[in-house]
Amino acid sequence: MTNHWKNIVAIAVGGAIGTYGRYSLNIITSDSIYPVETLLENLIGSFLLGFLTAWFIVLIPREWVKVGLGVGLCGGFTTMSTFAADTFTLFVKSSLVEVLIYIGGSVLGGMLLALCGYLIASNIATKVKDQRKEVNAK
Repeated sequence: MTNHWKNIVAIAVGGAIGTYGRYSLNIITSDSIYPVETLLENLIGSFLLGFLTAWFIVLIPREWVKVGLGVGLCGGFTTMSTFAADTFTLFVKSSLVEVLIYIGGSVLGGMLLALCGYLIASNIATKVKDQRKEVNAK
């Protein structure tokens, strides 16, 4: 199988798992009036993508692993379109303050969690890389 097809299969599998995870989270939080499921999906996805980004920089994986987890899993789990629709629905049904809190929480929270994931993974991956070097040196 060529690398191109490995990437496509990895993205499809990762996307299916991410989409199932998003659907499951929607089922768990479906009783909420506020669009908490979309907020959680995007915040968790931002953290995970930040984590994976740093991990992949330090411990370089095969391309199909990177795209399967990043593009597939994280792309399937997070949702920009639902965020936009939820924002519009809140704007129509709620106050401007609630809309701004939702947008701020989603965007700033996502950026902050991506940074946290990045910093945590960078620290862990660097330690793993150093341990591998020590084992290989022996």
